[in-house]
Amino acid sequence: MNSHVFLTGFVIYALAMIWLGWYVSRHQKNGEDFLLAGRSLPMFLTLGTTVATMVGTGSSMGAVGFGYSHGWAGMLYGVGGAMGILLAAWLFAPLRKLRFMTMSEELSYYTGGSHLIKNIVGIMIFIASVGWLGAHILGGSLYLSWATGIDPALAKIIIALAFAIYVIIGGYSAVVWTDTVQALILFFGFILMAILAVAHVGGWEAIRQAVDPRALSLFAVDKMGAVPALSLAMVIGVGVLATPSYRQRIYTAKDVGAVRRSFIFTGVLYLFFSVLPAIIGMAAFTMDPQLANSNYAFLVATRFLPAAVGLVVLIAGLSATMSSASSDAIAAVAIMMRDLYTLITGRMPGDDNAIRVSRWMLAGVIGMALIFALTADDIISYITKMIAMLMSGLFVCSMLGRFWLRFNWQGALTALIGGMAVSAAVLLHPGWLAWWGNPCIPSVLGSLAGGVIVTLLTPASPVTRAQALEIITRERENQPATAGPEKARG
Repeated sequence: MNSHVFLTGFVIYALAMIWLGWYVSRHQKNGEDFLLAGRSLPMFLTLGTTVATMVGTGSSMGAVGFGYSHGWAGMLYGVGGAMGILLAAWLFAPLRKLRFMTMSEELSYYTGGSHLIKNIVGIMIFIASVGWLGAHILGGSLYLSWATGIDPALAKIIIALAFAIYVIIGGYSAVVWTDTVQALILFFGFILMAILAVAHVGGWEAIRQAVDPRALSLFAVDKMGAVPALSLAMVIGVGVLATPSYRQRIYTAKDVGAVRRSFIFTGVLYLFFSVLPAIIGMAAFTMDPQLANSNYAFLVATRFLPAAVGLVVLIAGLSATMSSASSDAIAAVAIMMRDLYTLITGRMPGDDNAIRVSRWMLAGVIGMALIFALTADDIISYITKMIAMLMSGLFVCSMLGRFWLRFNWQGALTALIGGMAVSAAVLLHPGWLAWWGNPCIPSVLGSLAGGVIVTLLTPASPVTRAQALEIITRERENQPATAGPEKARG
């Protein structure tokens, strides 16, 4: 495709997203409108933004690249993500009734309103959100650099600016509406791409002859091994259950029913979608089996397309990365406003300047993520290592806290530290890493064991769940805490 044609199409697309973001967010009045869209998202917008966020950098470029290298293993990203979002619908949708603003509020609620846990989790989730955002900038820049021939560093800056403008202007309302539009584009683009790629290489029989027969086994278990395959699916599922942008969908939905239905529909759609990256990856392998970097497999598979079709497909790929990036950016700023800002100042910003502060924080978060992206070039390892290191403990804390009233701050702290320690140990031992595939399974097990044992060995929290919720709500609303919960907490 002519690079000027694609660059022109991308600019028009980005300007359309900026206009849409501005249009749907013209009547925002306070920080809750900007960061949570007034907590009134209907089911179709929750569905659209969740689908678009899930079909992000990993499940588009990353999964296609994995399909290029490992055949049907390219489905594991989608299967793990689908299981994660379906479990979230079942286990965590009822949290909408508690009106949390961030995941750190949720984990503080589970541990007696603990400020220590809220602050530690806030910092961890913020780092994770910036990491996710960096991965999406990296993925989008690979698309843009390949299609236009511009320098990869410049492509990262352009991608960051493209979604930063509409998010900074419109906040969460802009995110959910642009996500919904992008979800339609990316599904159409990926379906079209899979059909045309298979046809171009001569049909499925040509792919079967070109690809390693072991890669054609169920989830390519014969090629990559059962434990690494399970580990990859699990790390993605854990990521969905512990990533703040998915929790934000719960907190901002109109009601429990809306978020549960949207998550179930998303899971079903995502299972269907998981087949497409694997097929595109294997078709790309059939076209060119000598790629030095499998991350470029999706882009290789666009070379044969007519200009108009190629433009649609590449815009679909960019839609996948930009929709996920915008969601993680707004989630990171919600954490900054609710957790990090209050950690420093002791209170939430007033309604008169909440939107202005949020916009400055968005600019800072995207700038930090861009710096991270400028130092990385491997999407799947970037994502899986970050999830195992930062999110295994968050996943364990959320599961234990959700269903075990005895869970306390000491157990939560141990689970968080234990997950990171086990993950680091696996990463430092190449033999262990080769056996497991990634550190997720051992880090989850280590975090779980530590959290349970320490909780049982330490006193239960004297603060009830109802008192903890009152503490969190009053702090969010800048109201003085009542004497009972404050005394119990202190």
